[in-house]
Amino acid sequence: MTRILIIDDDVELCAVLRLYFAEHGFELAAHHDARMGLEAVRKSNVDLVILDVMLPGVDGFAVLRSLRQWSQVGVLLLTARGGDGDRMMGFESGADDYVAKPFHPPELIARMRAILRRGRVRPAAPQPEQRPARRLQVDKIAMDLDCRTVLVDGQRLDLTTVEFELLAAFVETPGRVLSREALLKRAFGRSFHPENRSLDMCVSRLRRKLNLDQATPGKIKTIRSEGYLFTTGA
Repeated sequence: MTRILIIDDDVELCAVLRLYFAEHGFELAAHHDARMGLEAVRKSNVDLVILDVMLPGVDGFAVLRSLRQWSQVGVLLLTARGGDGDRMMGFESGADDYVAKPFHPPELIARMRAILRRGRVRPAAPQPEQRPARRLQVDKIAMDLDCRTVLVDGQRLDLTTVEFELLAAFVETPGRVLSREALLKRAFGRSFHPENRSLDMCVSRLRRKLNLDQATPGKIKTIRSEGYLFTTGA
């Protein structure tokens, strides 16, 4: 059974979600304190974390940033405020997706499954009668799509599931403009909406991660009114 951990101080909500998740094949563990929740993530083998932004006495974004220092587990944010500022802060902090409260449980399940599907890890070595491992290489960027690892000039780069899917889309089609609609569907599994800035926030974060190593400056170009272009060469 897929293991979900929620960090939310709403005891009633957690109880309701535990029953609802069980009906859909998910096992839910709930923690109402941020410190205890982080410790549970560290000690347990969870598949996905649901994190409330409005935790008592602590900033949920700070909790997420702390988590990202040592884990790339999928994280879905719950926020009572659905403005661009909160969404931007969430993606900047390392979230894979967000759902605004109040929400419909079926939508939450759909978003969870999308994150889990993107982050599913496959065997690293091919077995007899199985297809060989899928690897991509462009300039100094090497990706293993099965192990979901990224090396930049030989150094490992830690990416969230959304960032990994975006980079894979770019590395698969270097020199080709990819529309925002195609990228949003690849990274988030949902259709494009003109007012949705989630993609731009995640591309910006990916750019900064790639530029941590000067081996890959300026790889992702914005093409106005069209989308993004991944360039090759020095």
